Amino acid sequence: MKKRLFVTGLSGFVGQHIQSRLEPDTSEWELLPVPSRYDLGDPDSLEGLWPEMPDAVIHLAGQTFVPEAFRDPARTLNINLLGTLNLLQALKARGFSGTFLYVSSGDVYGQVSEAQLPITELQPPCPRNPYAVSKLSAEFLSLQWGLSEGWPVLVARPFNHIGTGQKDSFVIASAARQINRIKQGLQAPQLEVGDIDVTRDFLDVGDVISAYLALLEKGTPGQVYNICSGREQSIRSLIEQLGDLAQVNMQLIQDPARLRRADQRRVCGSHARLAQATGWTPEITTQQSLRAILSDWEKRVKEE
Repeated sequence: MKKRLFVTGLSGFVGQHIQSRLEPDTSEWELLPVPSRYDLGDPDSLEGLWPEMPDAVIHLAGQTFVPEAFRDPARTLNINLLGTLNLLQALKARGFSGTFLYVSSGDVYGQVSEAQLPITELQPPCPRNPYAVSKLSAEFLSLQWGLSEGWPVLVARPFNHIGTGQKDSFVIASAARQINRIKQGLQAPQLEVGDIDVTRDFLDVGDVISAYLALLEKGTPGQVYNICSGREQSIRSLIEQLGDLAQVNMQLIQDPARLRRADQRRVCGSHARLAQATGWTPEITTQQSLRAILSDWEKRVKEE
């Protein structure tokens, strides 16, 4: 008997990958259909959302773009915090008592000194932008709900993830798009970049989803889990690897508009707690991710 899973944000980058992962009959999860358009900001739209009661919920939906959060903090808090509250209240009203996985972000840690890398879950969060504040607030809300309602609630803190289908507002997707444009003669051999001499902890979206599913099965309720590769890679090295794979020679040009505020130079997380609880380990190499991203953008650029 398959267990029923409800996922918010199915139309997003990660949501689409969850859909394709759970389509085959081999999965033990059955993805519940979303009957109609619903809006987490509108509690009335959540009534009648679950004809069948889910056994578990992964709450992915949210406003995820940091520059947008600085531009409109109220909207970001509204979607990410109050939207989560509306979802929890609607589930409670429906009699839900299953596992609830709140997908937060590694961004909640804020500035972490190099001496404290890799970042573990014991690192006190110190959000530096309204997006991270909204995610941390919703983490606390979800965990409180678990305590008050007796639901198994878990929090995932994914670090940077990459994969096919990502918007080109994200750095690796942007580079892959531009490299394909250069290759197809649509752009001069110059790549516009922001600050690429920072390191980040990148994980393929497929490994991220495996971690979410592993947490639903084996995670400890009330716990927070980092989801990361455990190694840091500079953005420059990933862009150079993309260029090599595509066999494109290019010059990197820094675009001031792409420089972010409050940026951390180095990021590396520890996934020891997740591995210990679930046995999860990253399986997709950076090379495999970058090849898939390039071939995805090759098709997308042709259709632009």
